[in-house]
Amino acid sequence: MLQVLSKEFSSFLNSLIAYVVIGVFLMGIGLLMWVFPETSVMAYGYADMDTLFSLGPYVFIFLIPAITMRSFAEEKKAGTMELLMTKPLRDWDVIMGKFLACFCLVLVALIPTLLYYFSIYQLGNPAGNIDTAGIAGSYIGLCLLGGVFCSIGIFASSITPNQIVAFIVAAFLCFILFSGFESLASLNVWSAHTLFIKQLGILYHYESLSKGLIDSRDVLYFLSVIFLLLSVTKLTLGSRQW
Repeated sequence: MLQVLSKEFSSFLNSLIAYVVIGVFLMGIGLLMWVFPETSVMAYGYADMDTLFSLGPYVFIFLIPAITMRSFAEEKKAGTMELLMTKPLRDWDVIMGKFLACFCLVLVALIPTLLYYFSIYQLGNPAGNIDTAGIAGSYIGLCLLGGVFCSIGIFASSITPNQIVAFIVAAFLCFILFSGFESLASLNVWSAHTLFIKQLGILYHYESLSKGLIDSRDVLYFLSVIFLLLSVTKLTLGSRQW
């Protein structure tokens, strides 16, 4: 697994993918937080990072599939999938190696945003007047969300040799799992089942973590979704229908 992780992460760093993804993410979030008046912290005058944590997931919906779309699709298209699977590696080693490489890149993209926290911390009146617990919970939620999106992208890449198709499928599934259940629950046809439908989606648990209370049920939900999607990916690869 570590061999695959090292190889995949190095390939990201040796190409433009990592730098484009990190650059686009930081530039987009930076403009939204500090420049655009509709979402700027300076315009609203509140010491919080709601812009990052409310809009960040929607940026992830497009950026993370761009990272993961090549994971297996490129191997299939280049004809190296069979060679990869003949090496002394289990399917889980390959899947986890590729997943962790993508996830590490997402974490690297998030690390520079800590500068936003320290900036807002100093700009508070008085300095330090910021909900640190809520921000910590939001960061944990955003990291777990990135993990779920990476697992979705890995799955989408495993079902097709076309990277564009993998990107579209992954972006669609990310959107549906993130906010689709919330929209479905808003329909006035479910009566007593509305809460249950919301709990099936990511947004409910993400917002729960953003309140600063780290509930083990929310963390378990994210980890379960990641495990389920990676297990489905293993079943897809296990069919050996490339």
